[in-house]
Formats: sequence, structure tokens, C-alpha cells
Amino acid sequence: MTRQFPTGRGLSSSSFPTVEYTSMKIFLAGAGGAIGRRLTPLLCKAGHQVVGTTRWTNKANELRALGAEAAIVDVFDADALTRAVTEAAPQVVIHQLTDLAFAPSSPQYAEGLERNSKVRIDGTRNLVAAARAVGVRRLIAQSIAFVYAPGEGVRTESDPLDLGATGTRKGTLDGVVALEDATLDLLEGIVLRYGFLYGPGTWFEDAKRARPALHVDAAAQAALLAVTRGSHGIYNIAEDDGVVSSEKAKRELGFDANFRISE
Repeated sequence: MTRQFPTGRGLSSSSFPTVEYTSMKIFLAGAGGAIGRRLTPLLCKAGHQVVGTTRWTNKANELRALGAEAAIVDVFDADALTRAVTEAAPQVVIHQLTDLAFAPSSPQYAEGLERNSKVRIDGTRNLVAAARAVGVRRLIAQSIAFVYAPGEGVRTESDPLDLGATGTRKGTLDGVVALEDATLDLLEGIVLRYGFLYGPGTWFEDAKRARPALHVDAAAQAALLAVTRGSHGIYNIAEDDGVVSSEKAKRELGFDANFRISE
């Protein structure tokens, strides 16, 4: 089964330091996660106001130190989430929520995948409903680029997903499909299919473990660019390592897999 969505407008790209942004109010769900912690300062540096979420009160000061206003909310509490989004009054919502507390080598890894699928299914549904309730048109959501069905050649956004998967992979696919469908139900829903993350705050320091690979800083940059670039649809976001094509993201978002944040 192939799922196809409208392509982007073919916007011209430019190098990151010279991109011009319009200041916006942004609701960043998952601001305390691996990507969120890298993304928040980028958004603030670009002139955006960020309201970042965390479930934990003791993490609020960490978000403030990154430049965000902190919202303490559980994505599974639909009413509380809608109140938080309403109070923030954002123009854009970014979904970087995950629940991956256990590394792939740990005994609890399968449990973590199940919890993460619940975030993708129930959490995304609640976040999209909250965005819709306050009239937000653009929601940018984190998905993954390693769920395509087996096949020859480099995978593009129009290739089918591995919907016949079984076991834990089936649970992952169920979560991805639910997340992407809910996101793309919005007029300006944008799905970023990330490769396997590596770099600061992730489980891995280098890209040697798996393909398609993606540095966490480049993942954050793609979300920043999608705030003002691109259009409704799906974008592969990964390095050019022969697994997926990110040409659409390069062309329409100005994505650069070599982007790194200076510490």
C-alpha cells in the first residue's frame, strides 16, 4: 500500500546563516528531549518565541535556561494540553515528543518502543486536536525514515511503508502511520522523517551504527526551517548514505545534513 501526499512548492533554498525568518510564537511539545534541547536555542536565535513542554516540574528551569517559556503538561491529558496550547496562542506547533527511555541494547527496549508508539498515537491525536482548537494551521511532527518497505534503490517519500511488518516493528509502524495521518490532516501538516539519530543527548556519538543516519543538530535545523518553509507533506531528513533520499528537503526546506551547532 502506497500513501501519497501533495508535494511542496519548490521553494528556493539558501545557506542557514543567511535565512531570514518572521518572528512567530511556537509551541514546542517535547522541548526537553534530545532534539528539543538543540532546537529550542535555534528557534530563539531566529527570533521566535518558544513555549516548550515538559511533564516534569523539575525540568522547567532547564527549558527556561534554553530560552523557552515552560509549560508543565502531560500530552495524554487532552484537556490540559488544549488549555496549554490555548494559553500559548501559537502560530506553529512542533511535535518532538518521544518516550524512549531505554537504549536498543537494554532488556526494556521493547517496552520503550510500545510506550513510544502510544505517544505517537494518543499523544499526536491530542496535540493535533489542541492545535485545531486554537486555529493553528502548521504542525511539524517528528517521524522516522527507517520504516519503508524493503525494496531496491534509495527510498523516497512516495515509496510504501512496511505495513506488513510483524512483532515490535508492527507496533512501531502503527504508531508512525497514526502520527503521520493525524499530522497531515491539518492544512499545513508537515512530517519530518528522521534517520537514526546520533550526537549529543542521543544514545550514540557517531553514525556508524545504522543507516539512514542523522546528526541531532541537523534534525533540529530541519524543524527550524520547516517553521517558515515547505508545505503540506512528508520530507525525508537524513544523510546521503544510500538508504533514503533527502533531495526534497534540500530543495524545499534548505536542509543541510552537515549542519552543526557551535558549542
